[in-house]
Amino acid sequence: MEPIANTSDSIREGNTTSFVKTLFNTLIAVTGIGILSIPYALASGGWLSLLFFFLISIGACYGGLLTQRCMETNPNIKTFSDIGQHAYGKMGERILLGILYVDLYLVLTGFLILEGDNLYSLFPEMKIELFSLLISSGKSCFVIVVALVILPSVWVDDLRLLAYISSAGVMSSFVLIVSVLWVAVFDNVGFHHKGEVVRWKGFPTALSLYMFSFGANPVFPSLYTSMRTKYQFFKVLVISFVIATFGYATMGILGYMMYGSTLNSQITLNLPKEHLGSKIAIYIAWITPLTKYALLMKPVATTTEAWLPHRYQERRLVKIILTTLLVTSQVILGLSVPFFGDLMSLVGALCSATASITAPCVCYMRISRIERKSIEGVVIMVLIALSILLVVAGTYTALDNLVKNVCIRKHH
Repeated sequence: MEPIANTSDSIREGNTTSFVKTLFNTLIAVTGIGILSIPYALASGGWLSLLFFFLISIGACYGGLLTQRCMETNPNIKTFSDIGQHAYGKMGERILLGILYVDLYLVLTGFLILEGDNLYSLFPEMKIELFSLLISSGKSCFVIVVALVILPSVWVDDLRLLAYISSAGVMSSFVLIVSVLWVAVFDNVGFHHKGEVVRWKGFPTALSLYMFSFGANPVFPSLYTSMRTKYQFFKVLVISFVIATFGYATMGILGYMMYGSTLNSQITLNLPKEHLGSKIAIYIAWITPLTKYALLMKPVATTTEAWLPHRYQERRLVKIILTTLLVTSQVILGLSVPFFGDLMSLVGALCSATASITAPCVCYMRISRIERKSIEGVVIMVLIALSILLVVAGTYTALDNLVKNVCIRKHH
């Protein structure tokens, strides 16, 4: 395997990102489509799972701090996999590279599935014809259309430009919460469901989706490297996680009180389509992934570029062709496995927990040589143990649900 490319290669000296722009980029990395699945996660685990939701938020934020500390030990550390190499050599680099790639690749695929679901709920008769030949219809049609709309944004290299797109994504998340609240209060949906205290059967799914919502750690090295005042990055992390946690919790509680255990994997699929508030929420849900897609694609594209001969890595046309092929492959996967909730639960358990908590903790223990018996050492060891437990239980549950749904789909 070729050495991973520097995800900041496109950020030349002097081409650095301000505090505010980094904040918007971090906010959109931490928030996003997770806000749609949080109500379903809460319905899966019950009210008690909210306690673990806040613990996961704190753990993921602390994982971001450990990532920053690892990067501060050596100025040559520029990427997520560089941290693995610095801690455990080539093997560590390859493991973290694999985690990053699979995590972000599947998340991006989930974006396309989500877009197809939401737009299909508005336009179920949509189809694509070419010379009277039916190319695609239903959800598949929208997955293809959305991919074409997103494509130009993934050709953008400069994180400063992506910050403007990110600011729109942050605002869209706020509008989405207001729209759902409007539907509940003014469109006669109300808050009639008390919910359950705990649902042990769905607990692993709830924790996996919570983890997925906060699983942005692989993007943090790119954001940290591009920031002009790097010493303020932890302040960016704290502000971003506080805002994201409040937004997620608000949406989760609203959705669970509105629809209880009948919630779908995305709350927008429960909203009555005839009301204006519902339509606004669905359109906003369509906009949010568009604002995040390019930011998360950057590490995936840069990693893939590193596998090419060096003379091709800086060619603009090669970058465009490569990102286009990546989007195309995600479309194919999204059409093959169209189960958003199960896929995101799998990503949260298998990849996000590993990338956002386990890996930063393990690498920091190795790099800093911190005493395991110290207070921070004990905290880190506990986080490692809990994250591994989440990986095992959550992955098993998600795979079991995914296989069952695929089998049911084939029989129909």
